[in-house]
Amino acid sequence: MEGPLLWFCNWSTLAVCAALKLPQIYAQLAARSARGISLPSLLLELAGFLVFLRYQCYYGNPLLTYLEYPILIAQALVRFVSSWFILSLQKWIIDLAMNLCTFISAASKFAQLQYLWKVQDSGAVSALTWGLSAYTCAILIRFVIMLALNIWVTATVLRYRKPIIKAE
Repeated sequence: MEGPLLWFCNWSTLAVCAALKLPQIYAQLAARSARGISLPSLLLELAGFLVFLRYQCYYGNPLLTYLEYPILIAQALVRFVSSWFILSLQKWIIDLAMNLCTFISAASKFAQLQYLWKVQDSGAVSALTWGLSAYTCAILIRFVIMLALNIWVTATVLRYRKPIIKAE
């Protein structure tokens, strides 16, 4: 049972991550706005993705344990090439960065929540993207904190969702 379950967890996480940011991209394009999106949240999330990916590469872990991260980084369309090399200058730097990775990712969730609370309008924020993010975190035990935060952001997005007024 463990083999098929692990296979399902790996591949379903990869599949969800392949499309994770697409609802958000669609929501922003449809709204022609980034209203409700927190820039600090996006930058912190990307930093967390980069650190986690660099850690996995540095230690030569199997590709399936981190394949979703290159996909997420590509969807973010932001490159921090210099951080990639700085993180691996010395072993202690990459180890410290990995230990801080969860806190960086958590900070990105808090930044998004803080922004939503401030404006009380989820605007073009995609609840589907945050829900899919919660799913990917649910698969991995070490992401329990991220699961709770993603659910919290999803609930806040839905709480501040403004009704769509259709022109007649």
